Amino acid sequence: MEHHKTHDLPAGVAQKAYILENLGCANCAAKMERKINALPEVEAAVITFATKKLVVASDRQEQLLPMLQKICGSIESEVIVVPHKAAEKKEKQEKKGFYAANRSDILGIGFGAALFAAGIVMKNIEAAVYAHQTVFVLAYLILGLEIVWKAFKNLKNGRVFDENFLMSVATIAAFAIGDFAEAVGVMLFYRVGEFFEDAAVERSRSQIMEAVDLRPEVVNLVEGEDVRELPAGEAKAGDVIMIRPGDRIPLDGTVTDGESRIDTSPVTGEPVPVRVCPGMEVISGCVNEQGVLKVRVSKPLSESMVTRILDSVENAAASKPKIDRFITRFARTYTPVVVGAAVFTAVVPSVISGNWNHWIYTAITFLVISCPCALVLSVPLAFFSGIGAGSKKGILFKGGLAIEALKDIKTVVMDKTGTVTKGNFAVERIVPVCRLTEKQILTMAADCELDSTHPIGHSILEEAKKRSLELVRPKEVQEISGKGIKAVFPEGTVLCGNRALMEAESVDLKHFCEDGGGTEVLVAVDGEFAGYLIISDMLKEDAVQAVNHMKREGLFTAMLTGDASQNAYAVADRIGIDEVHAQLMPQEKLSHLQDIRRNHGAVMFVGDGINDAPVLAGADVGAAMGSGADAAIEAADVVFMTSSVQAIVDAVSIAKSTGRVAMQNVVFALGIKLLVMVLGFAGFANMWMAVFADTGVAMLCVLNSIRILYKKH
Repeated sequence: MEHHKTHDLPAGVAQKAYILENLGCANCAAKMERKINALPEVEAAVITFATKKLVVASDRQEQLLPMLQKICGSIESEVIVVPHKAAEKKEKQEKKGFYAANRSDILGIGFGAALFAAGIVMKNIEAAVYAHQTVFVLAYLILGLEIVWKAFKNLKNGRVFDENFLMSVATIAAFAIGDFAEAVGVMLFYRVGEFFEDAAVERSRSQIMEAVDLRPEVVNLVEGEDVRELPAGEAKAGDVIMIRPGDRIPLDGTVTDGESRIDTSPVTGEPVPVRVCPGMEVISGCVNEQGVLKVRVSKPLSESMVTRILDSVENAAASKPKIDRFITRFARTYTPVVVGAAVFTAVVPSVISGNWNHWIYTAITFLVISCPCALVLSVPLAFFSGIGAGSKKGILFKGGLAIEALKDIKTVVMDKTGTVTKGNFAVERIVPVCRLTEKQILTMAADCELDSTHPIGHSILEEAKKRSLELVRPKEVQEISGKGIKAVFPEGTVLCGNRALMEAESVDLKHFCEDGGGTEVLVAVDGEFAGYLIISDMLKEDAVQAVNHMKREGLFTAMLTGDASQNAYAVADRIGIDEVHAQLMPQEKLSHLQDIRRNHGAVMFVGDGINDAPVLAGADVGAAMGSGADAAIEAADVVFMTSSVQAIVDAVSIAKSTGRVAMQNVVFALGIKLLVMVLGFAGFANMWMAVFADTGVAMLCVLNSIRILYKKH
């Protein structure tokens, strides 16, 4: 029995979030996390490369910032550690275009490339040797001085084998063996590759964060007859805000004035607009489509749905799946091994053959290949894209671990009420058995239920209202506990209830035929059986299609419910569920779940009630319907905001895509690096190929990961 936590930080310890500005290296992020975790003042720390976010759990937060800055700066010198709130404020103030944000890189690469081209031309027209060499040195200074300076600073901090050091050694060695053009060309290719890799990573980050960051900057506050703009963070519970057509609902609240249709798809993924009117609750992130609404705020921005979704995605990205941890550990061993192989390649064959130039060049190629960035980047970005793709469809994964477990499930076990059914009763059929009509039976039953608070009584009244029937309050009403109602009207006495009521009142039921498809409410007039109504918990519209889809995917389906066997089997038959266990207590659900896991493999349980919390925590993956109880949502690994059954299928599909892409990235990154190493050792690979095996492969892994966001699941 296992439960996947939302992140790796201990509960009950003060947590603080920071943004690591200028963080550009996934492998460096892993090293920073390791060093910060080693601090005695720190209980635990998690760095999420995908969001540049560092979360530290410590009871001594106020003295940590200088230590964090020292560690991060020693590993990647440009990194600045900024408290999360200050970073958000700064980001809003400094929104720059692509060129403005990357101006120095674009100009540097442009000038360097122009000088490199000039040097090649001068070399080919056999200009003076010193002239073209001078041009190459100038080009190298423009392109590579920053890299060499970073490598030197990192060496002073005891950091060897980072990509700056490897590129500096490789290109300076190329100068030393007289290959000026190759040294500059490789540095140019490396800078271009790094630029595109950074742009691709930044693009993937911003695309995913834009998809889930629905937080507003301002709200329209209503004060008497006036409306004024107010920063969203300053609005508090009880304030009334105005939402115009086309505006996104900024905060959770209740409609006080106006009617409209709202598009809930940004939050729930549900495409059908919902009608709202005064008294109805609305959640932030949805879009107002038609009329002007006034809404009384129920929760400030920090507690509203838009913030919960963003926090959920960020926490999920911080939860590292097992494959991510394995790759980080693997990279720590892999780099020194490759560097050792490079030293061996430079020395041993050179001593034997005397061909130092060739073997030093081969060793340099090995060094460039050894940079593990593409490898370390390949997994977290795939999982981050999976989390983003889920949130766009209203599926909140609480971590990479949840996605990793979900891709391997073999069985989907569902609760009944609120999961495959809507949890609200409705009259499905009216069956008269004597001279009375359907309308008369429904009218009499509704008359009896006028003061009822029972959900079944409420469903009978709803049906009468739908048919615009005129109801009459009885002269006398007697509620018989557990059986039904006895009501006296001027026209006679009506009994409305279950079989036990009819038998207690000696009503002849020879014309009653049990249906078994729902709850039956029997009606008798003056001791004579008149007919019955069948009340059912309504199936969700997509339940049958979704269960069929699960079966096509090879998933075994089961239902565990506390409801009566008769109702549970009727629902299971209608939607095609393979195995049913009914009338269960919460602890019995857990033991049945364990039996199903033993027989059919890893289990995902989907529920929505407080009584589902133990079994949600006990499943390999627990999933909760977003409309369900808070305890169920808290215990779950995945939350379906749509509360639709199809979301189960979508979640499994996204998890499988994410797992495939992560594995493709790892195989691709490792495969190309190993291939270039073998080619280099055999004398067929040059440094250009080595740089592609580093920055080029990293960029392709990023682009492969972004595919998950756009794939149709």
